[in-house]
Amino acid sequence: MFFESGDPLGAARLLEPIVEAEPDNTAVRQLLARAYFNSAQLAGAEAQLRALIERDPSDHYAHHVLGRTLERGGRFREALPHLRLAAAMKRDDDYAEAVRRAEAWLGKSGADAGGAQ
Repeated sequence: MFFESGDPLGAARLLEPIVEAEPDNTAVRQLLARAYFNSAQLAGAEAQLRALIERDPSDHYAHHVLGRTLERGGRFREALPHLRLAAAMKRDDDYAEAVRRAEAWLGKSGADAGGAQ
């Protein structure tokens, strides 16, 4: 309901206590990560996505959204491995486009991309 109405902050407020109460509920954690991403709460999205990947390293969607989160924060060098992994695990036009976009950005900016890592 909150996603459909364009209220990711409302969705996050609703989902946070559920994830606290049920930390193993990956579906709710994924929704919370999306809510954080859609409301530009990138640190929150990153934390939720890393928790999903720690639980299931083969979760291509979590890798893709983590890559997009890092990309959105200007951390292209960190994003690219996650984006590539997601694209390798699942053929998807959005995944492939995200890889191309990050590679292009890194090619244009050279060694300065992603800050000091």
